Amino acid sequence: MTGLPILYSFRRCPYAIRARLAVAASGVSVELREIVLREKAPEFLETSPSATVPCLKVGERVIDESLDIMLWALQQADPGRWLQPEAEPLSAALGLIRTCDGPFKRHLDRYKYDTRYPDADRQSERGAASEFLALLDRRLTADTWLFGSRACLADYAILPFVRQFANTDRAWFDGEDWPSLKRWLMSFESSPRFHAVMVKWSKWQAGDDCVLFPGPAEPG
Repeated sequence: MTGLPILYSFRRCPYAIRARLAVAASGVSVELREIVLREKAPEFLETSPSATVPCLKVGERVIDESLDIMLWALQQADPGRWLQPEAEPLSAALGLIRTCDGPFKRHLDRYKYDTRYPDADRQSERGAASEFLALLDRRLTADTWLFGSRACLADYAILPFVRQFANTDRAWFDGEDWPSLKRWLMSFESSPRFHAVMVKWSKWQAGDDCVLFPGPAEPG
């Protein structure tokens, strides 16, 4: 046992990606445990009330929501001032994140996984999700980031889900008239910050050596 907070994660999950982004930005050290969703470790199931990633265990406290993990990490240290948006108050950034996590994510799921939803029409769901993307594109036309000339919490909480949407049909996405949105996403996908949190970790099991996160290559 290291005594560090334990972050249960899954590399490709957008919720886990944004949690790792915030932890890496804060510089707070955690023990990362990579979970395979089809074969969840018993220790993870005993820890997470929802049995979903990400899940952070800090002493006796369990934080089971990705946005709460982001806020926890940045409340420990926030060198990039993610909790201080340049153009608007934090409440506005949180409101945009709620729209992402609510209506947009619902349409994204029904677009990406339409066969799971008997009443879902793939094209209609894509169109409904696109309304949020058009909103983001308008914001990003005015500024480099969603809330000004520097990134804040909203950018890194939302980017993993825009990436998930784009990758559902990249050819279609690339053909849409969202130049500012595509520039924002491309900048993220090519950044050292993104690549540093997308390392391919081995599946964790009890008895494994501690994987320290962020590692030495993480950007601050």
